[in-house]
Amino acid sequence: MKRFTAWRRRPWAGYAVVLAALAAIGVIYAGFQPRPDRAEATATAAAANDLQNGKALFNKNCASCHGLNAEGTKDAKGNPIAPSLIGVGAASVDFQVSTGRMPAANPGAQIPRKAPVPDFNTQIDTDVENPEERAALERQKARAEKNLADLRAYVASLGDGPDVPSAQAVDPEGGDVALGGKLFRTNCAQCHNFVGSGGALTGGKYAPPLDKSDVTPTQIYEAMLTGPQAMPVFNDTTLTPRDKKAIIAYLVQTREEPNPGGNGLGRIGPVSEGLVGWLVGIGLLVLAAMWITAKKPKKLKKS
Repeated sequence: MKRFTAWRRRPWAGYAVVLAALAAIGVIYAGFQPRPDRAEATATAAAANDLQNGKALFNKNCASCHGLNAEGTKDAKGNPIAPSLIGVGAASVDFQVSTGRMPAANPGAQIPRKAPVPDFNTQIDTDVENPEERAALERQKARAEKNLADLRAYVASLGDGPDVPSAQAVDPEGGDVALGGKLFRTNCAQCHNFVGSGGALTGGKYAPPLDKSDVTPTQIYEAMLTGPQAMPVFNDTTLTPRDKKAIIAYLVQTREEPNPGGNGLGRIGPVSEGLVGWLVGIGLLVLAAMWITAKKPKKLKKS
């Protein structure tokens, strides 16, 4: 005890106690501190692998037209072949690739919708009876979904742009159908027709139909965000997210409405109905009148 008391009275004893206390606090803190380093490193490595896969898919399917750095390409005369993808965002990539418009088979006035290429074909029908075949199709579909997500992430990493909308943002449930109909007739019907049947434009272009079940609410929202081909951009300052959801609700409800009068004739309005009325209805009446008047009456027999 006398030795400890003598040691404690030395000038450097206070500093030693403070250092020991700090060391003990450090050890205790390190023992209770969570260790996210490994999880963060794993997540970072996974994200890097996803971007690497996205870049490889871009080089395979897109770089021949859009350039190795997505800077766009031009022909010998300086005319653009394919636009730059820097800053277009994930929504534009998702729309163009999920609808099969990209990669484009041939450049032209209008890039048509078609089945997506196998690398990005998320529309695979997995409803088959054979369990092994169903499992193989499900794996193929999951791989295509991951490929599309990686390609979106890679292009989005080149520059900021609109992101893919959430499932809640495109859910037609809860959308104001009446408001959607008014907004659609004001902003979209000039090209897509009043019920989304599509229509012809100038220069060999056309507004594609929106009344098909394979045109998903997500794709409609992305088209409004990005303005593909001849379509103008309707950003959130022009049409708010609520407005976009209302338009989607209107289009989905219009698809489900029956045609109580029979053939809807494309639902393109009174012009088609009047044309059919003249060509078919009145035409048949004219033919019937001509047949009746051309029939000669029999001569009356003499009594």
